[in-house]
Amino acid sequence: MKIALASPPFPGSIHQALLNLEQLTEQAAGQGAVIICFPETYIPGYPMPGFKPEQGSSEKMDAALKRVCKIASQHNIAIIIPMDKYTPEGIYNVAYVISAQGEVLGYQTKNQLDPSEDNIWIPGTERELFEVNGLKFGITICHEGFRYPESVRWAARNGAHVVFHPHFGGSDITGTTPTEWGSMSSPYYEKAMMMRALENTIYFASVNNATRYPDSASSVIAPDGTCLAYQPYGVPGVMVVDIDPALATGNLAKRFKPALYADEYSKIK
Repeated sequence: MKIALASPPFPGSIHQALLNLEQLTEQAAGQGAVIICFPETYIPGYPMPGFKPEQGSSEKMDAALKRVCKIASQHNIAIIIPMDKYTPEGIYNVAYVISAQGEVLGYQTKNQLDPSEDNIWIPGTERELFEVNGLKFGITICHEGFRYPESVRWAARNGAHVVFHPHFGGSDITGTTPTEWGSMSSPYYEKAMMMRALENTIYFASVNNATRYPDSASSVIAPDGTCLAYQPYGVPGVMVVDIDPALATGNLAKRFKPALYADEYSKIK
């Protein structure tokens, strides 16, 4: 089975985000991918220092989601599109799952916000499992996938073959460009990707924007912790990778004994 990870440039506008999304989706579908995932809050764009996304609204997000559904249907490919979701309670950072027929199958909220995001989004409270063409998968968004491994373990224990991990880490202004995947001199992010796969015996598909100075590469990690493929640093594009769901046994995750830690969790306030 082929999955695709999109590494687009920062969009600048919702219109540009949709143009980039359609172009990369068409390329992925042309290579036989059954699903493509985009980076964190790609619509309207993550409010990272140095980047200025277009101001979103409920109406803009609804219109963009309808357009993404149409693109999925036109190219017969499922799409994971991270977006802002406006509600009466506040704005959620979510990732919508769209079927190849253009149907919204649901969405995963970002439940563990980075402290810097507390004034931007409100945290979600539930986890979801999805299925496309027999591929079962979960989604964990940026910070929670890097620093809260429980978010990945939940999906693995519930039968996920792969966890998609849309995130955004990098800059077009300052920093360095990595030259070696998983290098000791690089930030820990790629090492965390490896561990999320290895400690759960599932695939981990991490998706980042293409920036001049990225913190990490869009990468697909096998259940044994091997990096199967990664997008060249700073290069926009789409990466299509063959995976074998049968290898994603989830054995290590399923051996986890939560009862051993129940008292410790209950003490945490």
